[in-house]
Amino acid sequence: MDNENIRIIVADNEDYPCEGKFCFSSLVGASVPMQAIYKRISIVANKTSTVLIEGETGTGKELIAKAIHYNIPRKDQPLVSVNCGAIPSNLLEDELFGHVKGAFTGAHQHRIGRFEQANHGTLFLDEVSSMPMDLQVKLLRVLQEREFQRVGSAATVKVDVRIVAATNGDLLTAVEKGELRSDLYYRLNVIPINVPSLRERRDDIPLLTEHFIKKFCTEQKVSIKTVSDEALQWLVNHDWPGNVRQLENTVEMAVTLSGDRELLDTGDFPVVCQPSKIAAPVSEVEFPDDGVNFNTVVSDLEKRLILQSLEVARGNKKKAATLLRLKRTTFVEKLRRMGVDPGDGVDSMAEEDFTQ
Repeated sequence: MDNENIRIIVADNEDYPCEGKFCFSSLVGASVPMQAIYKRISIVANKTSTVLIEGETGTGKELIAKAIHYNIPRKDQPLVSVNCGAIPSNLLEDELFGHVKGAFTGAHQHRIGRFEQANHGTLFLDEVSSMPMDLQVKLLRVLQEREFQRVGSAATVKVDVRIVAATNGDLLTAVEKGELRSDLYYRLNVIPINVPSLRERRDDIPLLTEHFIKKFCTEQKVSIKTVSDEALQWLVNHDWPGNVRQLENTVEMAVTLSGDRELLDTGDFPVVCQPSKIAAPVSEVEFPDDGVNFNTVVSDLEKRLILQSLEVARGNKKKAATLLRLKRTTFVEKLRRMGVDPGDGVDSMAEEDFTQ
């Protein structure tokens, strides 16, 4: 996962003061569940124990991993992230442990893996439950002995790495199904942090909405906008299957397409405020004196339609493509061009339809 693309949620929390953009006081939320997370981070930040972060897609698990890393003595050392579910199983071992020259066809030089890159720092293993069984054994050894062998080498490499793992599933269920080793589960689940879904902390939605509005208005160099009471109530009542990530995308769309208007109303959040149908996507465009960028406007409209169709289809890409009368392959390609992972979308896209 590209760390530069991770959006950091920033707000003040004087109860747990610290320094820097990534500190745990940079989390948005005054709700009881978030206060519990602040307290847990404050306890574990200066420790070296392995942390397991569990939460739905889009809840901000990597943000919490960063908060932990940047509030410990290791903060000046590397924080390395690996999405285990995004790397083919036959390549994951090389990604984690590296290889030596000649280890396999095409291995023309030594390659340092993520564990060595994170030496003296933190390694964030996202979607750790997707790791193949044979690799789970090797990960268990690293957790126990703090050493491993590169692919194609018998030499032992010792590392000092703090592990922060994350999953959007139930690891105990994975253990029961035989998909995850029980001994690995207990090695990972030393310090658990459960991240609540956005629907479990609705009190934070106004704060998050305000934060994202300021963020995108600043980026787009427009006056800071506000939200009508009616629209805000819709936002608070929405279930947000894609959690904070989906709210962020929704606010970005509203800010971008609202032009020079300073008040965002229900019409600016059609996916949320009209959940039973796709709202008419074309509205009157305000033309400034220097005109508009046609390609940008069309691109924004396409993104809006795709997000709306996914909301109506509750994340089922096949159904969303049908609603837009697109081939499913075309729909998935458009998702990729938007920068959305087709296997991990903004609103918890159903995995079963991905193989259909």
